[in-house]
Amino acid sequence: MIQRNGAVVDSHVHLWSPTAAFHQWPGTDLPAIHRQFGLDDLSAAGRSVDRFVVVQAQPDVRETEWLLDQAAGDARILGIVGWLPLDAPDATIEIERLARRPGLVGLRPMLQNMPDARWILRDCVQPALLAMAAQGLAFDALVQPHHLAVVHILATRHPTLRIVVDHGAKPAIGRGDDAAWRGGIAALGRLPNIWCKLSGLWTEQDAGADRTVCRPYIEHLLHSFPGRVMWGSDWPVLLLSGDRYDDWLGYAREVVRSTTPDEVDAVFGETAREFYRRR
Repeated sequence: MIQRNGAVVDSHVHLWSPTAAFHQWPGTDLPAIHRQFGLDDLSAAGRSVDRFVVVQAQPDVRETEWLLDQAAGDARILGIVGWLPLDAPDATIEIERLARRPGLVGLRPMLQNMPDARWILRDCVQPALLAMAAQGLAFDALVQPHHLAVVHILATRHPTLRIVVDHGAKPAIGRGDDAAWRGGIAALGRLPNIWCKLSGLWTEQDAGADRTVCRPYIEHLLHSFPGRVMWGSDWPVLLLSGDRYDDWLGYAREVVRSTTPDEVDAVFGETAREFYRRR
């Protein structure tokens, strides 16, 4: 793949305003990121990046509308991944309505926060998933390792739904046996409608851990999803790791270049454009 004009795409950033009526997270217990993060802040942090995919952070459709309003007319925003209650009786109608807004590229139901790990497989959710596929919207899977088998079933049931695993499914980096994660990731990589985000890994490590500890995890993602990995910063959540935007971008580039050199352009640009259908 050839990267379009050398442009770098960050496939995963957030914007939020703690004063907004719909704001829930982060709270005051996370002072490093409990403040306004707007488009100006994003431009300053990601000055070496050309385009951004902004992903929801609140389980509230009002935030989705707010993000779409924020991004309107901003050429650097590649698209918005929003939120809807996919099990609501009017979910298909709401999906069709929001899909008509120019900036929406996908939805994320925040599966990691749900008590029922198999919630996405419930009968009441399936019409919304069919509507997403019909409208050309992508599915961002915010999951942890114990969800990987569920995501496999989801992808098999809905082969026309494009799914991306956020943050490599948040492995417990350096904290024990990761065989189940490795096996689950490898199994997902064999399904053609699943992609993966190279994002959020530094915040999964213990505080103060050597940053290179995550390298084998990055390499496993790259080998499991050939041609289907996209880089993301997970800014401003990245700040919880104590690192800067360019620290993570530089390290990720170093590992990708030495692991899958032919895919550098894809990982840092073209794959995100293809997955979210933004040219």
